[in-house]
Amino acid sequence: MAYAIDRYPCAESPRLGAMSLHPVAESVPRARRWFRKFVTPYQLSCSVDDCVLLLSELVTNAVVHGTSDTPWLVRVEWFRVEASLRVEVHNPGLPESVRLRCPEADDAHGRGLLLVDSVADSWHAGPSRFGGTVVSFEMSGAWPPS
Repeated sequence: MAYAIDRYPCAESPRLGAMSLHPVAESVPRARRWFRKFVTPYQLSCSVDDCVLLLSELVTNAVVHGTSDTPWLVRVEWFRVEASLRVEVHNPGLPESVRLRCPEADDAHGRGLLLVDSVADSWHAGPSRFGGTVVSFEMSGAWPPS
């Protein structure tokens, strides 16, 4: 795993940090642990537990659904956007394969984006600037307005 912390985010460069993870199941708890460690010093007003839960769902989806003929990594970035926290998860999968499902009660899978949709203030899926797919969520009110 590689990571970067941007110590001096500003309007021109709002990224707070990033990490690259191997597309394996062990990366999910690693992403949760490191994200929590990196955002704790910012003393967010929103629930860090909720953010970690949503990050976990998106990294799991990236590991499970990302595909490539060449070696690849899951890339996670988080940003301060005015008073909101935006978390992005990038993978080489197809953007059109991302969809909100309505699983049956006995389905073992398919609730990740439903959870993101119900907890986050907003979320988005589309083409990643790195190629492949990005799925992101925003938590409003993570910081007092400046």
